Parts: sequence; structure tokens; C-alpha cells
Amino acid sequence: MWQRGRVHPSPVEVDLALVGGGGAASLVLAALDRHDLAGLRVAVVDPVRKRGQDRTWAFWGAPGGDLDPLLSASWSRVDVVTPAGRRVLPLTPLRYAMLRSAPVYDRAAAAERRLGAVRIGAPAGALVDDGDRVTVHDPEGRPLVRAGWVLDSRPRPPARPGRTSWLQHFRGWWLAADRPTFDPGRAVLMDFRTPQPARGVSFGYVLPVDDRYALVEYTEFGPAVLTDGAYDAALRGYAGLLGLDLTALRVREVENGVIPMTDGPFVARPSPRVVRLGTAGGATRPSTGFTFSAMLRQAEQVARALAAGRPPVPAPAYPGRHRWMDAVALRALDRGHVGGVAFFERLFDRNPPERVLRFLDGTTSPAEDLAVMRSSPLLPMTGAVLGDAAGRLRARLRRGPASAPVPEAGPRAAGQAGS
Repeated sequence: MWQRGRVHPSPVEVDLALVGGGGAASLVLAALDRHDLAGLRVAVVDPVRKRGQDRTWAFWGAPGGDLDPLLSASWSRVDVVTPAGRRVLPLTPLRYAMLRSAPVYDRAAAAERRLGAVRIGAPAGALVDDGDRVTVHDPEGRPLVRAGWVLDSRPRPPARPGRTSWLQHFRGWWLAADRPTFDPGRAVLMDFRTPQPARGVSFGYVLPVDDRYALVEYTEFGPAVLTDGAYDAALRGYAGLLGLDLTALRVREVENGVIPMTDGPFVARPSPRVVRLGTAGGATRPSTGFTFSAMLRQAEQVARALAAGRPPVPAPAYPGRHRWMDAVALRALDRGHVGGVAFFERLFDRNPPERVLRFLDGTTSPAEDLAVMRSSPLLPMTGAVLGDAAGRLRARLRRGPASAPVPEAGPRAAGQAGS
């Protein structure tokens, strides 16, 4: 049910409203459909209906999942390349997978239809939570929807600036060839032969769909984005390292992205009945910018909770100890205590590949986390730990007493239009 640009005499009444219709909301819709929640009254509030190939997600996990029919490609081994050489990582029992956005959006649209969801084609403004229901307003303050719960996936900055604030920023070219050029059996996860920035770390990677079509991407972790010309120059340089003749290849698509890497806090539940998902809900791993696996977990947890008659509140995306480890790692990289290439090289060299990937996903045990920590350079990381502790103490003293917990009742505006 599609409603665009219409001011309702009274807001639509639903059980669950999804504010924002991108990747996080698409995964939630599919999960609701999978758990047969057809009796749930659902609304989606977004001025744009997502379609087509506007992004690519890469993630790891065990084969045989719900997403397998949608994958463009997957690999049971990947390469990590440094100036010292190439390391081939066998991933079994996991695999690395590539998922393009079009089939995700198509599946979400089909789920909307089966759920009988109301789609409101207008931007959302403030969310006013009275403790019993949430009213979603448009930017002019007119009510659009009243819902028992709201899942808000609009991008927004952290509640306060982090002690370290970096970005994962990238540009990728989808390259097409007329003859066999790529090895479809092996992806390049990280290739650190790229020229390294003065502050941060850079790498390239290659995700081949088949022997004639692949995504070749240049990525940086660092404090600032590049110019268009700098990204293209970096991609041309990386293509040269791969031995690719760009005159014989066609750039079919271009992908760009900027993802926050920060120890600043994201408030996952700003009021009693508003829950944030995606990056706004803490799904982005601060030390890497990886987000998709946590979004997938959030969607499944929301649907299972609703199917069981519980509030749709997912667990924290990452354990607290992982967020602390990420803050320390970011500080060490930002202050130059450890080089980015050396940091990741030791991580992959001194741990089984499966442990590294599960650590980056936030699913390792405390014992495994200790093993990962032992693989880091001791003295530089000790300095980063002490610096992080001092930074936390200074921030706490500046803020004064700890903030009060989320209230259980009383009207509260839980958000404005995303930035």
C-alpha cells in the first residue's frame, strides 16, 4: 500500500513502523516475512523506494543460510597480500560472500506485499514517544504514523564525538573483460601493497563474480575522505599492481562509500519504544567499518522477538569488550603506536583465519579474544590501553554524573531527520 505526499487527517495506526527503507529495514522486512508475521500491522516511512544495484555487501558466515540464493558469488578461501608476500586463507567451515543490493531490495518489496505493509513516501522528522506509542512526524511536524514500536535506521552521528574518529572510505570499479581475466575461485580480502597514507591504512581488494567480471576496490581507513581524482588515481595504481590492462576493460559501475569508524557512542534505544538499527544502532564495527553481519543479526533478533510476543529490541551488536578493544586499536593506529599494515599482518599471521573473521564479526569467546590480543604488538598496544583509559577518565570528568537510563514513560522526542 503506497501513500505519497499525503497529509492524513489522523496518522496511520500500526504495530511496527520502520523509519528508513534501506538495507537494515529490508533485512527486517524479509525476517518478518520469514517468521510468518502476516498479522502484524507494519508501516515503512521513507521518501524513496530502494531499487537496483546501489551497493555491495561482503560478509562471511557458514554456507546454507537464508541469503544463499541471493548471493552473486562466494569463496572458501581468500588472499591477504602484503609487500612481504601473499597469504592464502582457507575459511572452512566459513565462506566469504558477496551480496548485491538489488535482490535484497526485491525480496523486501515482496515481503512488504505479503505482510500488507503500508508504505508512506514522505521523509520522517521527530519521533515522539509517550511510553505507550510513538508518533512519527514529518519534518514540518505533521503526524504520519502512530506505532507501538519504531525501528529507526536513518544515519546519524554518535551521541557525542569519539576520542578517535576515523572513516572507512572507498571507491570501487566493476570491471568487465572480453576474455578470461579474473580467478573466480579466489577473492582478495585485503591487499596492502597500495601506497600507505601518512595517517591511516589503505588496501585494495578484488571480488570476482566470474572470470570476466569483478569488483576492484580501493579502501582507506583514516580521518578524511579523498577527492574524486585521488580515488581514481589510487584505483588506476592498484589495477597496475594487479597487472590489469585498463584499456582492455570496461568500467560498468562505480561504487563509493563512507562509513564511520569511531569509539563515539551510538544510542541504540533513545526512548522506551524507539529502537535504532544499522550504523545508528551500533551495527558498524569501529575498528573495521564492517556492518552487514550485525544488521543481519539485528533483523533476525527483531523478528524472533515479535514472533514470541516480546519487544523488538535486539541485543547489542558487539560485546562491550569488543567495543573497548576497538577503541584501543583505533587509538593505536591513529596515534601511530602501530602501523596499519603491521597490525593486520600480525592479526592474520598469528591466528587461524576462522578466529580472525569471527572476531571481526563480534562472535568470538573471551578466550579467543585474549588470543587475538596476544597477537598484537605488546608495548605499543599497552600504551594505547593506558591512553584510552586516561581519555575515558577525562571524558567522564567533563560530562559529570552518568546519564539517566531510558525512561519508561512520558513524552519524548526521540529523533530528527537523519544527517
